[in-house]
Amino acid sequence: MNTIFNDFPNHDRFKFPEGLSRVTAGKGGEAILVFGSDKTFLVDCGMAYCGDRVVRNIEFALAMNDRHTLDGILLSHSHYDHIGALPYVKKRWPEAVVYGAAKAKKVFSRPGARALMKELGTAARDLYSETQNEILTDGLEVNVVVGDGDEISIGDEYFKVLETKGHTDCSLTYVLEPRKIMFASESTGVLENPQFVHTAILKSYKDSIYSALKCKAYGPKYIICPHFGILPEYFTDEYFDLYIKSAEYKKDFLLDLYKRGFSDEQILAEYTKYHWSEGRANEQPKEAFTINAKHMIDVILKEFN
Repeated sequence: MNTIFNDFPNHDRFKFPEGLSRVTAGKGGEAILVFGSDKTFLVDCGMAYCGDRVVRNIEFALAMNDRHTLDGILLSHSHYDHIGALPYVKKRWPEAVVYGAAKAKKVFSRPGARALMKELGTAARDLYSETQNEILTDGLEVNVVVGDGDEISIGDEYFKVLETKGHTDCSLTYVLEPRKIMFASESTGVLENPQFVHTAILKSYKDSIYSALKCKAYGPKYIICPHFGILPEYFTDEYFDLYIKSAEYKKDFLLDLYKRGFSDEQILAEYTKYHWSEGRANEQPKEAFTINAKHMIDVILKEFN
């Protein structure tokens, strides 16, 4: 995640195409309602500490669109800042069907993974909220496993599922067809500014690059970038090229430190020095940043040495 610098003149990153409503509450991943002709789906949920507010935002958006229920929830991956509010949404709409990767379903079944999500969710609550509400994990689930090429109908439109590993092994990209609106996964980055894309490659560098090439080849008309919003339409063609360039920069940065004899601890310190700021804390707890940084360093060093 990052501190967003929206350097696109006259562009509103939260002005989504017709039928899409932003119901995000607080910090963390975006939560976007998609109103199909027959069904209403939520793409990601955001963090747990603001789960109650996400529910209220969804209720309001449903009422404004003369809808009465939430039919489905699409999960981009299993990280706490994207799915933390899922238990709160499921408690309010137990009939909503949760779609996600097989790996995400396995992650949610692991007590250790749930404990880490609770820990990180609590840290985010303490940083961003004045409340002391308990961070819930009961309700973290995948009801229907989906994978590459699957289609999920919402009426006249449907979501096409693309597996896009790299950030996690459970990362999925969804494309709303036939309008070609791509909900990109974090495997293909988070835009910081028109010259750089933040990368969080926690599982595989090669998978991440492949995912970027796959998404570019798909030819989306619009890209909804995680932790940012919608990119300008004129920027769509160059986004994934910029991501690959930014990923190569970080890879070379870490490998250079390794070749100069830096220890893992020293590499982490240098990475933090260049890529952490107090401004970033407005979007991501430092504990989560450090965990991600350690994973990325480990991945790059193992994959290229």
